[in-house]
Amino acid sequence: MLRARGCRRSWVLWFAAMRARAIGFAFVVFVFGVAAWGCPRTAGVPSEGCTRDTECRGQRICAEGTCVEPPADSAAHAGDGDEVDAKDDGDADSGRIGDDEPAEGPPPYAMFQGNAQNTGRAGGPVPASEPELLWEVQVGGPIVGSPTVGPSGRVYVTSHDGALRAVSPEGEILWTFEARDRMWNTPAVAEDGTVYVGSDDHHLYAVDGESGQELWSLRIGDCEDPMAFGPEGVRCDVDGGPTLGPDGVIYVGADGVYAIWPDGRIRWKFATAGRMPTAPALGPDGELYAGGHDNALYAIRPDGTLNWGFRTGHDIDSSPTLGPDGRIYFGSDDNHVYALEADGSLAWRVVTGGDVRSSPALGEDGTLYVGSYDNHLYAIGPDGDVLWRFGAAGKVHSSPVIAENGRVLVGAQDGHLYALSPEGQLLWYIDMVRDVDAAPAITSDGVIYAVSDAGILRAYR
Repeated sequence: MLRARGCRRSWVLWFAAMRARAIGFAFVVFVFGVAAWGCPRTAGVPSEGCTRDTECRGQRICAEGTCVEPPADSAAHAGDGDEVDAKDDGDADSGRIGDDEPAEGPPPYAMFQGNAQNTGRAGGPVPASEPELLWEVQVGGPIVGSPTVGPSGRVYVTSHDGALRAVSPEGEILWTFEARDRMWNTPAVAEDGTVYVGSDDHHLYAVDGESGQELWSLRIGDCEDPMAFGPEGVRCDVDGGPTLGPDGVIYVGADGVYAIWPDGRIRWKFATAGRMPTAPALGPDGELYAGGHDNALYAIRPDGTLNWGFRTGHDIDSSPTLGPDGRIYFGSDDNHVYALEADGSLAWRVVTGGDVRSSPALGEDGTLYVGSYDNHLYAIGPDGDVLWRFGAAGKVHSSPVIAENGRVLVGAQDGHLYALSPEGQLLWYIDMVRDVDAAPAITSDGVIYAVSDAGILRAYR
């Protein structure tokens, strides 16, 4: 289940239709035909309302449950591939929240796309033929965040019922931790078993991986009502990350980008004009990269100040991926996949036929794998050439995962999980019943944990 874009009929057309009673039935049909043609329905999203900016088409934003045009002075959706001036850009400011003494924390074990660089490389192999189902567990709502396997072998998974669950390798639910609103993101786990997870209730939680007890929670941002709708109500939803640094610092996106000490204190906040729903990527030099709904990807220095920014033509819901040469790869709702050099300059971009909200996976040979809403998975060479495309029967929102043996797993909104060879040949696929919007996890011994909007966690081998 993704945050789809919706469309609402113009009040002008509605008023015209009501006045048309005095003119004739034919005019009424004409007016409503025009309204319907200009506002196609999106599955799962009411056409007459919205709860988030991402449910509105074009440049419109969600205000009090209705998609409306942004104010004339709004900076949203400006430019197409423009660089952001680090000195003159008024869309973001940055600064330190606190200069408290650093807190020591355990190093990371697992997180979104496998590591702090979001490369999407898994630690185990994928078979050449369809694996066998070992077990399945039903949870209370759609699952759109990837499952994470901790150091003890436990599987941690979030759900739209607002819960984080720990599942044993044998398929038994060991404990359930409940937040106050939906969870979209992938849990991050430290080597000591601490689980970090965000929620739409505007909190980041640290949970003991063995007992499921809350260790601490941090309220993110200053949004007035954690359960509110509209652009201001959802700005503080903690959906981006968490990403764990080698020193135990936690990085998340919400109404900006946050660096948080392992004891729950804010280290710094980088403020942005739009919500930041992507998982930040951390470079080896401590520089952080994150994109969001002000259409920009930011490079943030270790002290929380802006190094540079790069502007795209629309929202960024694709988490960035870092290459060993310092290149940054990500997608945008302007239908492009971007590759930037370490200094923020454009290396290349590839146009697709739809929004790119999939987060890229980067192979050891430099091949980039990324999905698009044009129903295709793309394999792109280091120089920006499209090597091949694989067509699914639905949008590819899921991030791909590259197995140890080079095979690629990716889900699609046709309800299937696909396994492909590095050359793009279909090896096998599994019916997951509903949309597959999250990447699977693969253990070192070849167990595949996969989820879908059906609210089921499955184990295969």
